[in-house]
Amino acid sequence: MSETRMLRIDITHSGHTGNVRHMEGARKQALETGRVRLMVTGVLFVLAFLMIGARLVDLTLLDGVKATALTRTSPSATEGPRADLLDRNGIILATSLPIADLFADPAEFAAAREDAEQSALRLSEILPGLDRKRIAKRLESQNRFTWIRRGLPPNEQQKVNDLGIAGLHFKTATRRVYPHGPTAAHMLGLTDIDGRGIAGAEQSFETRLANGEPVRLSLDIRLQSMLREQMMEAVAKFQAQSAAGIVLDAVGGGILAMVSLPDFDPNDPSSMTDERGFNRAAKGVYEMGSTFKLFNTAIALDTGTVKIGDSYDAREPIRYSGHVISDFHPESRHLSIAEILIHSSNIASAKMAADIGGQAQKAYLNNLGLLKPAAVNLPEVGSPLWPRPWREINTMTISYGYGIAVSPLQMAAGVAAVVNGGILPPLTLDLDGTNRDAVVRRVFSPKTSKIMRHLMRRVVEEGTGRKAAAPGYRVGGKTGTAEKMVAGRYRKGRLVSSFVAAFPIDAPRYVLLVMLDEPKGNKDTHFYATAGWTAAPVVGRMVKRMAPLLGIEPNFDSEDGQAPGAARAVLASFDDSAPLERETGREAN
Repeated sequence: MSETRMLRIDITHSGHTGNVRHMEGARKQALETGRVRLMVTGVLFVLAFLMIGARLVDLTLLDGVKATALTRTSPSATEGPRADLLDRNGIILATSLPIADLFADPAEFAAAREDAEQSALRLSEILPGLDRKRIAKRLESQNRFTWIRRGLPPNEQQKVNDLGIAGLHFKTATRRVYPHGPTAAHMLGLTDIDGRGIAGAEQSFETRLANGEPVRLSLDIRLQSMLREQMMEAVAKFQAQSAAGIVLDAVGGGILAMVSLPDFDPNDPSSMTDERGFNRAAKGVYEMGSTFKLFNTAIALDTGTVKIGDSYDAREPIRYSGHVISDFHPESRHLSIAEILIHSSNIASAKMAADIGGQAQKAYLNNLGLLKPAAVNLPEVGSPLWPRPWREINTMTISYGYGIAVSPLQMAAGVAAVVNGGILPPLTLDLDGTNRDAVVRRVFSPKTSKIMRHLMRRVVEEGTGRKAAAPGYRVGGKTGTAEKMVAGRYRKGRLVSSFVAAFPIDAPRYVLLVMLDEPKGNKDTHFYATAGWTAAPVVGRMVKRMAPLLGIEPNFDSEDGQAPGAARAVLASFDDSAPLERETGREAN
């Protein structure tokens, strides 16, 4: 019995050990299976993340290049279309039209087994000027994005579509269009290929235009077209090297027209060469000759240096420190203040300036804005040239426009202050806003301004500006003819001829300036190329054309709308013993 019990015990113990071993083996197998499954799952996750990462790289580094390029094509991609530039009457001067930019995905192109050489050839046949070899090289590249041609009109876009070449795509963009072509090129400027303003009003008002805010300019495209036409005729007739012209609001300072010749077509940026893109009206600076006698006379009257009945001896040239100051058409007699302007005497003007003194002359010219760049909302503005130090000989030569160089725009603004009651107007190209950088100041007294208006009228009635007369309208002005300095010497045959005018001269609303660079005389001018023969007639024709358009009625009671000698009579009525009203330097409201 004991043996039997022991046997059972042994058998029971042996079976328990086997079960334990069996359980341990199963547990090990389960653990191994779990490890394998975890490893497989981990590998799958790694592969998945690698695939996602690869796609992200593809999107950011490859397609992202495409997206970045598309985004950079124009501010309008994120800010909406660029707003229009308008003239003062609401006429569109610059606008944006939809176009298509053509680009390629070379990877897609290669996947479709397209032939690069053949595709480039087919594209060059419908897109003029396309470089076939360069395009073929781009199509064979490893990039995901490359430009083919930007700015396709609808007809060319359709032709490209009809080719059916895989990998070619379009992006909708806009092109800046200037409906009036070169008519107002320098005032409007242009944009770059990305639609950003790089010159003229396009650059000045970049923020407003890019944000979709239309800008109304002070420009009147009708006057601009007239002025450009008249000046182009004068340039052709007198074979001038270049020209500049201004029509300015004499009170408000708004630029109604500004022409610089030669010009360019902003619809064709390649036409904007250094010569054609240079704005001679605002950026060019010139010795303006005898037009400066207006400032000299006004300063002398305003400071009390002279009275209207005074006179100066102009019988002999002035010799000073090796310089000789003489008159072009000498009168060889004493000249009254009026006659100094009428006959444009350098001798008498120089003597008058010497009496004024350099310090007062410089102060007035500075207040007229002639010793610093014009404060106007245009990026192309020239810096005037003036003597340092300012010696007595400089004071005398500046009186008749030598030794100081200013832009035609500055000259027009200064003359506006002479005729409008004595206030320097704030130059501006923005009709709806003000030029915050401009300083509005009184320069001359109202009485000085009134006298100057009648003096300018006499220049047109009796003097060198007779060819600026416009029947039915009262024009006053001053001629200016200056020899150009070339290689440090003044050259007799190379002239800058200009005429500056205001009308209606009794209550001036507009200042006009026309300048011709190196005009040539002809048989019609008896071979004179001076301003009275070349520039003054342009002003006269402009007044005849623009006055009816601006609602200024003519007066035909006499040939020119004012009885002959009326200006002479008004000047004689001034009491020479009464001091001029002193308001110089007072800020205007």
